[in-house]
Amino acid sequence: MNIDSQFSGDTDRSDPRPILIIPYMWIGDFVRNHTVVRVLKERWPNRPVDLLTTSLCAPLVDYMPGVREGIAWDLPRGRLAVARQFALGKLLRERNYGTALVLPRTWKAAIAPALAGIPERVGFVGEFRFGLLNRWRWGEKKLPRFIDKNAALAQPDGAPLPPEWPVPQLRVPAEDIVRWRQANGLGAGAAVALAPGSVGVSKRWTYYPEAARLLVERGLEVWVVGGPGEKGLAQEIVAAGGPGVRDLTGNDLRNGVLAMAAAGVAISNDSGLMHIAAALGTPTMGIFGPTSPYLWAPLNGLAATVVQDKSVLSCQPCQSTICKMNDHRCMRDIAASEVVGIAERVLAETAAKVEN
Repeated sequence: MNIDSQFSGDTDRSDPRPILIIPYMWIGDFVRNHTVVRVLKERWPNRPVDLLTTSLCAPLVDYMPGVREGIAWDLPRGRLAVARQFALGKLLRERNYGTALVLPRTWKAAIAPALAGIPERVGFVGEFRFGLLNRWRWGEKKLPRFIDKNAALAQPDGAPLPPEWPVPQLRVPAEDIVRWRQANGLGAGAAVALAPGSVGVSKRWTYYPEAARLLVERGLEVWVVGGPGEKGLAQEIVAAGGPGVRDLTGNDLRNGVLAMAAAGVAISNDSGLMHIAAALGTPTMGIFGPTSPYLWAPLNGLAATVVQDKSVLSCQPCQSTICKMNDHRCMRDIAASEVVGIAERVLAETAAKVEN
């Protein structure tokens, strides 16, 4: 999508100074930040774009087209960490940024750009950030979706939202996938990647172990992908599916990126790995219960959006991290056989496209 017409009134398209994005640091949100990068590159093609990142999300930057560099800097969530903020401000000052987009509306997110003296510091009004930001934006609550709030900051003030945003992209070289398969002793055939984790137990579909068993019975290889917090879930899935299931959970997010890039289809809860798989172009099935696909599904689109359709639940979507009503029926009423059947259809459709 070419959104250059949105920016025809800009007077600073020749500005050579780099741009810094201060993003949200949850994995899925970080992936969606790439839409902001793409909007900025349309607006200012010649200005480098950097991302502040945590050490957890840093591997994602290597696969994001249009990003010059990621600045890995871990700040604690529960306290101010004044010395760390001043050190980050000093580092940012040395890099001579002309613009900083502060996507989170917290005052802590705006401290380092202000300490660095970045001339243009853009963000929405919120949390008493007067003096920390100098390019205020209003109307955040009128923007319907998370991506609208973020990407709007990359547009000129007052510009209308485009009909659609550029989708996030993650690109993994084919040779990296081959080496990853070899290093993990995996064959070259299509595999189904399962991502059973999520932030908040209410978003976790119950029947991954049964689905793994059914997939293996159909002759498919199954990989369980996730972080160290999903190790227990992975062990349950391996126990149910047997030798045809591999536990690929671990500490390195890069491993998760490569697994999703190599998979023939990904089945995921509403989680960061769902956004990673979709941005990679892997056919992705997103299982939604307490959250709204309209608000939280990837912009890339999904091979299948799986929701329970057996009954109308008044509590759905509740957006809650813990189920407080109806005994988690929004997820329990999605059968393993249903999900496996959709996965087989997605794999068949993908194979047909390759043949044609």
